[in-house]
Amino acid sequence: MASARAALLRRHCLAGAGGANPVLFSGHGLRYRKLEVILTTTIDKLGKAGEVVKVAPGHFRNHLMPKMLAVPNIDKFALLIREQRKLYQRQEEEVVKEVRQEDDDAKQQEEKLKEYQTAAKRLDNALLVLRRFISVGNELRSPVTKDEIVSEVARQLNINIHPDNLHLPSPLASLGEFELPLRLPRDIPRPEGKLQWTLTVKIRRK
Repeated sequence: MASARAALLRRHCLAGAGGANPVLFSGHGLRYRKLEVILTTTIDKLGKAGEVVKVAPGHFRNHLMPKMLAVPNIDKFALLIREQRKLYQRQEEEVVKEVRQEDDDAKQQEEKLKEYQTAAKRLDNALLVLRRFISVGNELRSPVTKDEIVSEVARQLNINIHPDNLHLPSPLASLGEFELPLRLPRDIPRPEGKLQWTLTVKIRRK
């Protein structure tokens, strides 16, 4: 069945090349007239896909046509090749757009990670100072809550963090200096020489 289809396609191509095939046979003592064909793929030393080139009829009939490397240069084949090239061009453009989008996304992700790491270093090196009135001893009249610390980080350090980024099981209720663990994305490398990022909070007498 496949061989019958190939034979039919070859007959169709030869018929399209000029009906009765206008080539002159060498047996009559004359040289072949070259055919104009459209390349369906780029062939070294012959041309690029879509180009019209001239080849010997025997080369077209025995090599190019059976492998569908070229088709006769007639209107219906020229139209087919143009439509195929438009389709391939659109597909290539879509692939390029996808690759560029992936590159842009990866670049944005990398830049965002650098911003996070810079913010983490600032938090880790900072000393956040809060002042409170005391009641008895070093106990504070009003404990320092997680939300207050988040607000002070934004005010003093100009860094916005979420309450979930701060590990504080209970409010700070006395004067002193506290090292609070930070819960940051795992993509951010750990600080050198430390197990985790921290924020130092110092509460002084008001």
